[in-house]
Amino acid sequence: MTSKSVMADNVLPPLLELHGVTKTYGMGDARMHALAGINLKLNPGEFVAVMGPSGSGKSTCMNILGCLDAPSSGEYLFQGVNVGGLTRNQRALLRRHYLGFVFQGFNLLNRTTALENVELPLIYRGLDTASRHRLAKAALDAVGLSSRETHTPGELSGGQQQRVAIARAIVTEPSLLLADEPTGNLDSKRSIEIMELLTSINRDQGITVVMVTHETEMADYANRIITFKDGLIESDQKHGN
Repeated sequence: MTSKSVMADNVLPPLLELHGVTKTYGMGDARMHALAGINLKLNPGEFVAVMGPSGSGKSTCMNILGCLDAPSSGEYLFQGVNVGGLTRNQRALLRRHYLGFVFQGFNLLNRTTALENVELPLIYRGLDTASRHRLAKAALDAVGLSSRETHTPGELSGGQQQRVAIARAIVTEPSLLLADEPTGNLDSKRSIEIMELLTSINRDQGITVVMVTHETEMADYANRIITFKDGLIESDQKHGN
């Protein structure tokens, strides 16, 4: 999978598209339609907030975008490639080379340093030790934690742990960063710091950000807000400047 060139009208093609995507769980009377036919297009460089009540389908949609789940029907195109036509190994490579993930619970390895946590995706890529150190140090510097390289998660505040998690997500220079309630475990001050960091990463590095959140204040940082309800997109609006 390679980046596509700029089209004749100087508009980049979509980063990803969903066409009629459904997701159904269970059988018979227990059958539940988590997604009831989603059509969505995201362009490179967007910062999108995804909102909606619990059970609305937003997390299911995020899992499909992250290749952590597959649609029951419909198409998911990433850079024009039909993800449904990829093998399991090819989907794993897509995640490894094009996607970054940030979770509410940080998901750091407790007994390893910040630097080692950030290096983890690079190990999966097979990079040598010197290259891993260099890239991980640069990622920690980008999130303002160059002085915390040798600290374990237990020696870091919640906000600092989330910064390490973000450094781990961006160290591979992904095309798409998927953030699932990234401020859910943080106080207001730390939440603002994390949102400003995500905004700067989106602006300065051109990484497309898709963030699930329940908080309107956090969604206000995005330039597009998509709201889910009952397995469908209820609204899709540009936001801010």
